[in-house]
Amino acid sequence: MSEHEHIAGGAPTTSGGAVTNEPSSLRDEGRRRVLQALYESGACRRADLIRLTALSRSTVSSVVAELAANGIVEEHPAPSPAGGLRDLGRPAVVVSIVPDAGYAVGVDIGHEHVRVAVCGLDGNAVAESESRREVDLAPQETLDLAADQVTHALTEHNIDPGAVIGLGLGIAAPVTTGSGRIEASGIMPGWVGVNPVDEMHVRTGLNVRVINDADAGALGEHTYGAARGVDDLLYVRLSAGIGAAVIAGRRPLRGSAGLAGELGHVHAVENGPICRCGNRGCLETVASPVAIAHLLSQSRHRPVTSQELMQLVDDGDPGARRAVEDAATHVGLAIAAAVNLLNPQLVVIGGDLAQAGELLLQPVRTAIRRAVLPATAAQVTVVCGQLGEHAEVLGAASLALADMPRRLNSRARMGGLAGRSV
Repeated sequence: MSEHEHIAGGAPTTSGGAVTNEPSSLRDEGRRRVLQALYESGACRRADLIRLTALSRSTVSSVVAELAANGIVEEHPAPSPAGGLRDLGRPAVVVSIVPDAGYAVGVDIGHEHVRVAVCGLDGNAVAESESRREVDLAPQETLDLAADQVTHALTEHNIDPGAVIGLGLGIAAPVTTGSGRIEASGIMPGWVGVNPVDEMHVRTGLNVRVINDADAGALGEHTYGAARGVDDLLYVRLSAGIGAAVIAGRRPLRGSAGLAGELGHVHAVENGPICRCGNRGCLETVASPVAIAHLLSQSRHRPVTSQELMQLVDDGDPGARRAVEDAATHVGLAIAAAVNLLNPQLVVIGGDLAQAGELLLQPVRTAIRRAVLPATAAQVTVVCGQLGEHAEVLGAASLALADMPRRLNSRARMGGLAGRSV
């Protein structure tokens, strides 16, 4: 996953040791370790925190007390185990991060939409909104719209911007590692030279990270959806653009410049249509909802939109269903090549075309079965995502949430929350 951040303030120090009556850098490290353990593992007993952080019992107790005093963590009874019975004696107590101790904002900019979600620190969305618009030639207007949606969501839910730890921005174009530059030529032509990180920071005042939309979708499904707990997966987004993202060993596979996963621009059809990237016969030219709708428009001698395409599929229209099945075969062959190379445990298909469900999945599975080594094909499962159209925006928000331990540690260092809900 390629990402880039507008950083306000310095990075935390990384020394180890006890927290109480120790230099600031050691107190920082103790808080950071506890917050990181709670972020990665969820609610924990103090004994678990000692094991996960390698800190002493007294240090963990001191850090938990400090964070609780600042409203960042809380202690509460552990849920009853399966069966509803609990051991006699003192009730088990766990420590967890307070969900409204801060918020993360996710923004998903596709070719035809802008979505915004505001999430608590538990990852649950407290506000969501969507606007439809043509994005590719209108970067400034699109970023204005996204910033307005963010401001409206925070205002409507009485959230102080000071309580927002960051904004994750997913965008439907390749994003270069380090610079955050959008490789938009031919894909989002109006965005050439635009730096969305700086632009959104200026508009919102928030710390911003940018990521490709397919990478955001993979992160969303891996964190909250169909790929939770999966170490090796391929996420494929089938929308106005087609993209893919790889997570290997629970880590994103970025490529040398952060541009890995451009499945939509692999060769699919010999002497096929010219793609907006300048090549001919790319998968995107025959298998995106836009391409399928264009094919139906030609056969019906009237315009068919991507939204109408999915309605026709739901209504059982034979032409629409056949067009989706044919497109799914092309997608399946492209995925099969990736499966042979990467050997994922799971393939998750998201984006607009995933609404077709089994009509889409069956040709994909057939192509994998026919074109992949038998042992590899037997180990891979192909499913539609669980988050639907929310995968990318929630993944973008989780990108910001990943920085929660650092941001909350800085907040605790300054003596408490810099603005809870007002």
